[in-house]
Amino acid sequence: MRYLLMIAGEEPTEEQKTAGCGGWTDELRDRGADLVGGGGLHPPATATTVRVRDGGVQLSDGPFAESKEQIGGYAVIDCTDLDEAVYLASRHPAATYGSIEVRPMLG
Repeated sequence: MRYLLMIAGEEPTEEQKTAGCGGWTDELRDRGADLVGGGGLHPPATATTVRVRDGGVQLSDGPFAESKEQIGGYAVIDCTDLDEAVYLASRHPAATYGSIEVRPMLG
């Protein structure tokens, strides 16, 4: 089953940025899971939020939510079940300074 790991946190330090995933993808492979895709995102200030209201498109600069923690990256993994997805998310380096929301994907 595929799971989306949404990686959130405050702006990472330079050390956290350069550390990368630190062998996390190797651990995935060792457990028989697969990294299907993923990547980092530009800072929230570069975001554009899109809403459609009363037939009109409304654009807002920046993120929708007011929060210190913002989505900074994501990973799509293919593994056996939610328990394994949660375990693998807990092993991601970003879990030590931010949070990772795990969601099953449709289809």
